[in-house]
Parts: sequence; structure tokens; C-alpha cells
Amino acid sequence: MPATKFLGSALLCALLGLSLSPDALAQRQTERSRQKAAAEKQRAGIQQKLAAIKKEISRTEDQREDAADTLAESEAAISDANRALRELSEEQAETSTRLEDLATEQKRLSQTIVIQKKQLSQLLREHYVAGNEDRIKLLLSGDNPNRISRDLQLMGYVSQAQARLLGSLRANLAQVEANRDKVENAKQELDEIAEEQRDQKALLEKEKARRAALLQTLSTRLAEQRKQADRLERDEQRMSGLVDRLSRLIREQAEAEARRQAALAAAKAKAEAEAKARAEARAKAAAEKAERERIARAKAEQNAKPGAKPPPPEPEPPKVAEQEPPPKPAETRPSAPPPPEVTLAPPAPAGAFAALRGRLTMPLNGSIGARFGARRGDGPTWKGMFIKAPEGAEVKAVGPGRVVHADWLRGWGNVVIIDHGGEYLSIYGNNSALLKRPGDMVKSGDVIASAGNTGGNEESGLYFELRHRGKAFDPAAWIKF
Repeated sequence: MPATKFLGSALLCALLGLSLSPDALAQRQTERSRQKAAAEKQRAGIQQKLAAIKKEISRTEDQREDAADTLAESEAAISDANRALRELSEEQAETSTRLEDLATEQKRLSQTIVIQKKQLSQLLREHYVAGNEDRIKLLLSGDNPNRISRDLQLMGYVSQAQARLLGSLRANLAQVEANRDKVENAKQELDEIAEEQRDQKALLEKEKARRAALLQTLSTRLAEQRKQADRLERDEQRMSGLVDRLSRLIREQAEAEARRQAALAAAKAKAEAEAKARAEARAKAAAEKAERERIARAKAEQNAKPGAKPPPPEPEPPKVAEQEPPPKPAETRPSAPPPPEVTLAPPAPAGAFAALRGRLTMPLNGSIGARFGARRGDGPTWKGMFIKAPEGAEVKAVGPGRVVHADWLRGWGNVVIIDHGGEYLSIYGNNSALLKRPGDMVKSGDVIASAGNTGGNEESGLYFELRHRGKAFDPAAWIKF
């Protein structure tokens, strides 16, 4: 029956009213680009604070020439490129997984739509063939009323089934369109990631070659400066100064946050008290109104009785409107609280890190090159530990917290500092790459950097410290090396 098939297809398209044209997919900014822009905007505030600390350290310290400073820009660029490549690889894996899930869902929807279209075409064809049996004819047929009622009820069930099938088909077709948009967006994101990876790899190779050339030129000067005891003293002072300034900033932000929370709690309590007072006033006004209406009804009933004398008029009670508190002057109204500042302090309880003593995660798998308290040649004693490891070995966070510093520091190379709450800090130096940014939350065992020999260090590995209230202490009692 070609005519009925054609009619069924035409009716199906008309009823659905959906266009599946691929031209409807417009080029647009990907979700990844929007999220990336928002994240960069959030990091800007933190970077501004840390830049101020770095500038303050540069002003206060002795500005002697250090051969390692020549490597600073190159080592920082290598770190940034490695971090970007790692982030891009993670994004690529996530996007590919999402693309596979979308393809599976698209296949399932397509199969469901094919089945639903067949069912709807069959219903429309049968409706066309039996088109004469409509409700009006059935009512006017003069047939048995019971049979008419039964047939009408059955026709209603069929119509409802058709409507449900049509609605489900429309929803599935709309979901197919949405999935196509998501697939297109994911493909665009993968293209963006691939392009960024090419750029970062090219930059990485360029900076590695530049650093190798600089190291060859500076090798003699670096070897001489490593032997200078006063240089080690200055490096230690620089690290202590950075830790002190970060600790002060964290304390100030914690105090400001506590004041903000107290102000919010006070404003909330005040608003609740005012709302309660208004509710009580409305309840009182409603009770008085109900009492007046009751008295009026009682009077009306008494007047309606035969022979009843009208009661003497009672003075009308004063009208009580709903009592709203007078509006406060504009200057006394509490203004909306400002948006919370991006803080460095972690939300961990003060004693959470101390409770992990003896159970902290190893920061790096390697051999111990220097221990806490040992003498550094003719210079000061070690304030932490140096763990030897090949370049690129994974450096892990020893405990949960938030990254408060991730940058190059003279004498220490690429350094990560994590605040664990309770004024405990962990410090990771000489890294070839920093894989986290200031403000990032980390868990125990999260990879935060790659071991290296930045900052003019002779051996590849990791310099590791633990500090409490700015003072370094022996990590051996906290971590089983």
C-alpha cells in the first residue's frame, strides 16, 4: 500500500515538527573554553597576592648575582609546559571517554527511534484504513449503547497510546539533537587540546635546549657558588621569609573569613527576629479581626430573634491593620555581603594534619641524600631532607591541603608549598615541573610535581621540608622513609 505508506510518513513528519538538519549546528565557543576562562579569572586574585610576596622578598634580600638566576626563566617555562601537557592529557582522556559515552547513547536512541517510528507508522496506517469508524459515526449509528460506550472507551485508550508514543518519539528526537550538539562540542574540544599539545611540546623542546646550553655555560660558576656557605645561609633566609609571609597571609585571611562568617550569622539572626516579629503582628491582627467578626455575627443572630430588643450600640473597636515594622533608614539597612575572597587557607580542621603523624604519605620514592639536622658542608644544617631520584619522578603530597605557592625561588628552583591547616606546611623544592597551581586542593598521594635539579642543584631529586608555625622540624617522625 504505497499511498498509505506515503501518508503515514507525511503525517509522522508533520506531527513531530522536528528538523534534524546538520546545518542547524552552529559554531560556538566550547564549554571547555568557558570553564578555562573562568578558572583563569579565579586564579588571577591568588597570583596577584603571591606576586606581591615575591616582590617584597626581592626588595628585602641582598641582590647579589646568582648563576642559578640565569636559569630561572627557562626552568619556570619548562615547568609550565610540563604542567600544561599533563593537564591536556587528562582533559583528552576525559573528553574521549565522554565522546564514547555519547556515541553509545546515540546508538541506543537511534535504535529506539527506529522502533518507535515503525510503531507510529503502523498506528497511522491502521487509523487511515479504518478512517470511517470515527466517534460521531459511532454515536449516530443507533447501535447498542453498551457496545458504543465500550468502543468509544477502546478508541480513547488507542488515542492515549498514540499520544504517549508520539510524545516519547519527540523527546527522543530532541535528545538526539542535544547529543549531536554535545558530540560536536566534544570533537571541537579534542581539536583544541591537540593543537595546544603541539604548541606546548614545541615550547618544551625549545626551553629544554635553552636550559642545556645555559647549564653548559654556567657549569663552572654554579660549582663555585655551591661551595659558598653564605649563599646557603641566604637561601635558607629566603625560604624562611617566604614561609613567614605566606603564614601571615593565611592567618589574615582566616581571621577575615571568621569575621565575615560572624557578620553573616548576625545578619541572619537579625532577619529571622524581624520575620518572627512581623509574623506575630500578622497573627495578632488576624485574631482581632476574627474576634470582631464573631461579635458582629452574635449581634446579627440576636437581632434576628423575634421580640428581641436591639442591644445598645457598642463602641466600635479601632481598626488594626497588619503591623509591619517601619522601614529603616537607607543608611542603617544591612547591605548584601561582598562576594567571598579567593583564600589560600584550606577548610581542614586545625588538628586534622597533626592526627596523621607517623602515617603521612611518602613524597617520593628514592634514596635519602641528606637528613634533617645534618651539616651542609661549612654552611647551615639541613632544615629538611634531600631525596635522590631520577628527573621526572613523581612527587606526591604527603597529606591533604591546599597549594599556597607554586613558583620558582632562588636557591630552591621550582617549589610547591602546601598548607595543611593548623599552621602546618609541607615544602617540595628542586622540581623540574610543578603540576599544581596556587589555590588547588590536593589529597594525600596526589601527584603535585616532577623531581629535578632546578635552582642550581647538582643532583636530581627532591628537597622536602615540614614546618609548623614557620619552624622546620624533622619529617622522619611523621613519615616512614
